[in-house]
Amino acid sequence: MASTEIRFRLEKPLDEAALERLARLHSVYGIHRARPSEDLREITVDYDASRLTPDQVEALLRRFGLAAVPEPAAA
Repeated sequence: MASTEIRFRLEKPLDEAALERLARLHSVYGIHRARPSEDLREITVDYDASRLTPDQVEALLRRFGLAAVPEPAAA
């Protein structure tokens, strides 16, 4: 297992319904944890990189109704 973390910037802040959808993301095999930032404008996802790619994680977020774009990697 290759645990990896990726951060996404949300197109709009999370509301109560979006938080519920985010909680259901944990049911996807390969997703370890998804946590919102304090201001609810970002999501950090811990996932198994041997099972999912960053593009697949982004697609999963969109499938769960969470419009997000990956943050550029820190240099």
